[in-house]
Parts: sequence; structure tokens; C-alpha cells
Amino acid sequence: MATTGFLVVVPDLLHSDPFDFDNPQFNREAWAAAHTPDKGCEDAKLIIEALKSKGVSAVGAAGFCWGGCLAIVAGMVVCKVAASRDIQAAVLLHPGPISVEEIISKICLLHVPTAILGAEIDQYFPSELVKQYEEILSTNCKVDSLGKVFPGVAHGWTMRYNEEDQFAVKSAKEAHSDMINWLTKYVK
Repeated sequence: MATTGFLVVVPDLLHSDPFDFDNPQFNREAWAAAHTPDKGCEDAKLIIEALKSKGVSAVGAAGFCWGGCLAIVAGMVVCKVAASRDIQAAVLLHPGPISVEEIISKICLLHVPTAILGAEIDQYFPSELVKQYEEILSTNCKVDSLGKVFPGVAHGWTMRYNEEDQFAVKSAKEAHSDMINWLTKYVK
């Protein structure tokens, strides 16, 4: 992203407490309760305000997994970040779990162009949900949207892939390119 001219800020919205996919004893419920999207939005709003005070005039939000949920929450005006329309576009890459009911209940509140780049094989945000999201958005909202499913890849494919697997590398690069193109179109 930075090589394409964007100022990239990667805040630690998890406060050095990442989700531990590899630990079967990891308490997912306690972690989720301690890391709510609302808290992430509060933190993000402070960052956006600081950037704008330094002269940044347009902000895009890109989120991966849990960050994808945060980006959709921001994009749907659930938090003050989007309610004040401080972001211009959002991209969600293999987002974490968000229900169809949550999407439907908030979809018409969406004020910013939003893209979801999903995996064909995803237990957290199944490809069917990506398709439903796009259908609901294109029918009910006045903002541009994109729902794209990448075949043959699993949740996390844009960040955690085998660099020796050419298909995985190609899919991740395509998703990164789609993200850059989306943000360039609406933020730059």
C-alpha cells in the first residue's frame, strides 16, 4: 500500500493480545468479549482524528479477519467513525464472523463504498455470506459495493499463505491489487 502512495497506519487495535489460532486451549469467547468492534472503532476514531489534525483529508479502512469486522462496523455507521463520515471507503479481507442478521439490520446505514474480498473456504465468513452481502447491498444501498470470492483459498489467505505455493501467492497478490484499486478509486 505504501509503495502506491498511501500513508499507511497499522495501529495495534488488539493491544498486543492477538487471537491465537494455534492454541486449542485458547479461550475464544473471553478474547472476543475483551476485543469488541466498538472498542476498536473508538480507538480508530482517535487515530483518524490525529491524522486529520496533521492534514490528512481522506481515509480508507482495510481490515483483515477481526479487522474486517471492524471495517464493516465502521463502514455501516455502527460506530462514531463512520457516523461522522470520517472514512471514505472500506475493504474487508477474509472478515471474521458477522451474521446475515447484523448485515441486514445495518446495511442501509452504509455511507461508504465497501468491498468484501472473501475466501471460498472460510468457516468464519463463508462464501455464501459474501454473495448475500453483495446482493443485499446492490439492492438496498446507494453506495458502490463489491463482493468477491477467491476460489480455492481459505480464511487468512491474504496474510498467512505459503510463499512457495504459486496459486496462494497469486491469489494474495490479486486480493492486494483489488484492495489498492478500491481504495485508489474512493480515497485518493
